Amino acid sequence: MTQPSEANPTEATAKAGGLIVPVTLFEQNCMLLWCETTRKAVVIDPGGDVDKILAAIKQANVSVQEIWLTHGHIDHVGGAADLRDALKVEITGPHIDDKFLTDNVVASGSRFGMEGVRDFVPDRWLAEGDQVSVGELTFDILHCPGHSPGSVVFYNKEMRFAHVGDVLFSGSVGRTDLPGGDHATLIKSITEKLLPLGDDVGFICGHGPGSSIGQERLTNPFLTGEM
Repeated sequence: MTQPSEANPTEATAKAGGLIVPVTLFEQNCMLLWCETTRKAVVIDPGGDVDKILAAIKQANVSVQEIWLTHGHIDHVGGAADLRDALKVEITGPHIDDKFLTDNVVASGSRFGMEGVRDFVPDRWLAEGDQVSVGELTFDILHCPGHSPGSVVFYNKEMRFAHVGDVLFSGSVGRTDLPGGDHATLIKSITEKLLPLGDDVGFICGHGPGSSIGQERLTNPFLTGEM
């Protein structure tokens, strides 16, 4: 599964579809992901601009079942509480180690000039080995701390696709200078959890273009030792 696109004819028989909705001044990749068979969907990381996300849902003509969170940073969760209220759905994720972040969304927002955000408690915390589903699609949960203590990755083995949040990027890795971040822990998460998934696995990340595990294994300077 390459970066999902409803307009891509090569994806006509795909099991999943999706739209990337860049939100907030951070240009965070909020993702609307759905099962093509059932048209049931999830919103991954609604960082803000809830009206923009709602418009994308209407455009895609899908039924959102849940909100999934990769981690608790403000640019990924700023719109979670309002979107939960608007859609009357539950929030799933991240790992409970990010509770200190979801408990302090308002305080974090004030530091970045983001008004109208709200603290919240997810309806379900996620842990290593858990699974989440939407329609006929099932994703395994990988707990990948380092960028934040509670970062998780959503991985669908059948489609060879992952949403990695801010753990790994095209040509880079997540920053580790925020509270709870640790570079050595992050690299360990990537090398022990993500690289073994296989070079053919494509991924969407929290900012910028997606990539593949193979591409990053070969060229990412944080992984090749060229830093």
